[in-house]
Amino acid sequence: MKKIQVIIPIYKPDHKLIELLKKIKEQSIEDIPLLIIDSGSNDEYKSEIKNMNCLVKKIDVKTFNHGGTRQMGADMFPDKDIYIFLTQDAILANEKSIENIVKVFNNSNIGCAYGRQLPHKEANLFSSYARLFNYKDMSYIYSIKDKEKYGMKTAFCSNSFAAYRRKALNEIGGFPINTILSEDMYVAAKMLLNKWSVAYCSDAIVYHSHDYTIWQEFKRYFDIGVFHSRESWIRDTFGGAEGEGKKYIISEFKYLIERNIMLIFPMIIRDIMKFLGFRLGMKERFINKHIKRKISMTKNFWN
Repeated sequence: MKKIQVIIPIYKPDHKLIELLKKIKEQSIEDIPLLIIDSGSNDEYKSEIKNMNCLVKKIDVKTFNHGGTRQMGADMFPDKDIYIFLTQDAILANEKSIENIVKVFNNSNIGCAYGRQLPHKEANLFSSYARLFNYKDMSYIYSIKDKEKYGMKTAFCSNSFAAYRRKALNEIGGFPINTILSEDMYVAAKMLLNKWSVAYCSDAIVYHSHDYTIWQEFKRYFDIGVFHSRESWIRDTFGGAEGEGKKYIISEFKYLIERNIMLIFPMIIRDIMKFLGFRLGMKERFINKHIKRKISMTKNFWN
């Protein structure tokens, strides 16, 4: 049986973390080993982990990095076979979620896998559609040869709920220690280039979504642009995401027409701001660092 380790980085968590911890205790795999990397909380979760196989690692928020912090967590458990990462606001949908993402590693070609994300019940139409578009009800496995057909989607992965084979992670040098975000895509792309495959497990499900404002969408896409500017080898290898973006806008338009036509204008503004944010991020080398910090969602990255 494969030895697993669940790792959850947290920062100022809300009630969703407690819900997640309760769901971990209900999983079909019993006594799941858990590491919480706490870069800022009031310890509200302490009573929930009393009877869990849980270790808490406190770090300074200034030292947090999406890739580096996750790699630190993996390095603490060099004897484990599979590392499973969750974010504090991703709630496991049923008792089989972790079992289902682990069993995909019975295929020895799989380097990493990610689960299906459904929107939270209170999610707005924009965030709900983003999950429905990106996380279909059909599993698949991609290898490097699929990049000709699927482009950058081949290297997609999401650490809101993802699992990594230790051997494959070690082979590609682990998570990047200083990326602004998208450390999951970085690792997936490296694994594909190293002849591993990436799996999407539609039966490993979490509830996870964000009701971002238009300004927050701009800032997030600025950060994504920064990532692709600095890791240009990903776009060079897998191509851009423009085709997928057009497909998304067209289908989002149809989705809103059917449900709330009054949201079409906000949709247009939102998508324009995402596009502008991404383009600005791609040109970030020409922007003053102080301004970059102002328009970034990941402000600590610029300190």
